[in-house]
Amino acid sequence: MANYRHNGHTVSSLTCHLVWATKYRYEVLQGDIQKRCRELLIQICNSEDVHILKGVVSKDHVHMHIEYSPHQSISLLVKKLKGRTSHHLQQEFPNLRKRYWGQHFWAIGYGVWSTGVVSDKMVQDYLEHHRDIPNADDDTWVLG
Repeated sequence: MANYRHNGHTVSSLTCHLVWATKYRYEVLQGDIQKRCRELLIQICNSEDVHILKGVVSKDHVHMHIEYSPHQSISLLVKKLKGRTSHHLQQEFPNLRKRYWGQHFWAIGYGVWSTGVVSDKMVQDYLEHHRDIPNADDDTWVLG
């Protein structure tokens, strides 16, 4: 279980794929801005105890495959990632403030997909196996 998080009374391995884009899909994440955005994302993830498994900062969007703790909210994490990077990038690169005059660097919203090694079929098989427990006289505990 070396790849799992161990905290107090929990063992977990929660991973997801995050994607978000720049406002208007402007291709501004290039050169120094792209490098600084990458550095900021790494710093934020380190401070939030989030492990980046893989990530790409493209010209107009960000992809991240992350592993996180069960007490963390993905929506709050994305809010921190987008908010802090937007703030710092616009402070450090004045030309971005001209282009994004309303101080909205990232487009509204994001995409998130859960990932992992356990498939739906594996969960269904596991539950079916435990459904047929010997000495289970009453099926009222079965949820589906």
